Amino acid sequence: MRSADSKIKAICISKKRGTAKLPVNKAHIVEDWGIEGDAHGGKWHRQISLIAYEKIRVYVDEEYGAFGENIVTEGIDLGKLIVGTRLIINDAILEITQIGKDCHSHCQIYKRMGDCIMPREGIFARVIKGGSIKTGDSITVEKNSVLSAAVITLSDRGYRGEREDKSGPLAAHMLEKDGYIVEEKLLLPDDGPMLKKELIRLCDQRQICLIITTGGTGFSERDVTPEATADVCHRMARGISEAIRAYSMTVTKRAMLSRGESGIRGKTLIVNLPGSPGAVRECLEYILPELKHGIGILRGTEGDCGNENK
Repeated sequence: MRSADSKIKAICISKKRGTAKLPVNKAHIVEDWGIEGDAHGGKWHRQISLIAYEKIRVYVDEEYGAFGENIVTEGIDLGKLIVGTRLIINDAILEITQIGKDCHSHCQIYKRMGDCIMPREGIFARVIKGGSIKTGDSITVEKNSVLSAAVITLSDRGYRGEREDKSGPLAAHMLEKDGYIVEEKLLLPDDGPMLKKELIRLCDQRQICLIITTGGTGFSERDVTPEATADVCHRMARGISEAIRAYSMTVTKRAMLSRGESGIRGKTLIVNLPGSPGAVRECLEYILPELKHGIGILRGTEGDCGNENK
């Protein structure tokens, strides 16, 4: 989607994070890094921050960079964009990676402005292709159907460094072989509140397509993965977990002791798997061929699987 009204209103950079940025007329965007000379450049997913002029003008008039934004857009409703959307500016390509962010402390921006709208109104992107940009350049918005994933391992001993995590890397490898881009791999203790916080962040801010958890699904008092998952989900998808248990029962009857859940938060599917590498392998081999269709329906890229002739 290209519109003469979709353009760069301002470009801003700073030498230090957490401070207001200064406007510049033009800039060079470096692939997989960010804006040349800006403190937020680096090998991570929030290389460039963007905010809409329509939002910041409520707080300031022409003081661009006041909220730490790299690019001020005009004519684009950034709030309606989803993670994966691509913004094309001349030869440069940016891919949206996060919507909003957590504000853990009041930085210099908050203290100066009395508020910071970036956590609510800002979006973040990585640089897919570099190029030169200047104020007034048009912006093209393109949808992107890339499948993203995240893997979370739950293990007290693994978190303390007492045991190597083999299940998480295996799950990530299998997802990548199946065409997913694994955006994050986390190792957490068996802690319900910590898991819930990460699930909510991955679903709401990162808008990950599929989250696989491994571990914490048994009978131990510390096994809280199913409860944490159910607490954050808007809808459950228990057919997936029932299918996993039914299939695993053909391998071992102890599969009946797994309490794993599956559910949906927003546009993200969350699936709990057992903690052993063997169980992770057999479960993913069984469910992965079917999950893409479900994710497609969830995210609106595929039609329903019902018989239209009925």
